[in-house]
Amino acid sequence: MHGPISDRGAEGPPSPPDSSDPGAAAVPEHERTSRFALRSLEARVLPWLAARLPARVTPDHMTALGVIASLGAAAAYLLSNRSPAWLWAASGCLVVQWFGDSLDGSLARHRRIERPRYGFYLDHLVDAFSTFAIGLGLGLSPYMLLSVGLAIVVAYHLLSINVYLETYVYGEFSFGYAWLGPTEARLVLIGLNTLALTVGPLPFGVAGAGATIFDVAGGIAALGMLGLLGARVAANLRRLARLEPAGRRRTGERRRGPCSGGSSGEQTARTAGEEP
Repeated sequence: MHGPISDRGAEGPPSPPDSSDPGAAAVPEHERTSRFALRSLEARVLPWLAARLPARVTPDHMTALGVIASLGAAAAYLLSNRSPAWLWAASGCLVVQWFGDSLDGSLARHRRIERPRYGFYLDHLVDAFSTFAIGLGLGLSPYMLLSVGLAIVVAYHLLSINVYLETYVYGEFSFGYAWLGPTEARLVLIGLNTLALTVGPLPFGVAGAGATIFDVAGGIAALGMLGLLGARVAANLRRLARLEPAGRRRTGERRRGPCSGGSSGEQTARTAGEEP
């Protein structure tokens, strides 16, 4: 799971493409509007850390560190089948994952070497993989069923997809849902790891099937994320309905874009004034 979205400068309005590059497409501008619990603290801590990293460390190095740490957390959860002490390693890997994932973009902005399109693409792809790895590790541990771990991953990815769609249609990047953002999610996981070390998995049976108290917590978390998604989707549809009232005829030449449907061939033909 990723930290505050740190996509090498894609958080704020990106710079226009280099006019000397004929293949450079314009990057849609968007502003960051996330307001989760630890945002103000991270806004002070991350630039301070970025300013103190050695010059040989690059944003890509930090991204790679985050990926390795997410794999380490998954492996530690799996190894907790042998000893609960591996949960300490899982918590440590989550901290390292926050460090790498959050600092790649902060480092790029500090050095003024942002690559908005490259960073936006790579960062969110890596975030999706890291979320899957950690969720899979949880599901393979003795504390959570695989189905519950993957349900959390699916719910989290649905929240992320909604954010990316909002970024496109509104020009605003708002990743947090209420007070909960990626960093807060890591802290919840670390808290649950500590609880598991203290009390164990606390197994019980339901209709002949085994489960643990952490399956209950995971199920509640997945349902809670879906509830947050539903509320946000409803608010988005109301907002979009005000911006684009149903039944209103558009005047002037009809131009097809990514949101209006139609194939690229149709768009090309209509732009050229020809029938598709």
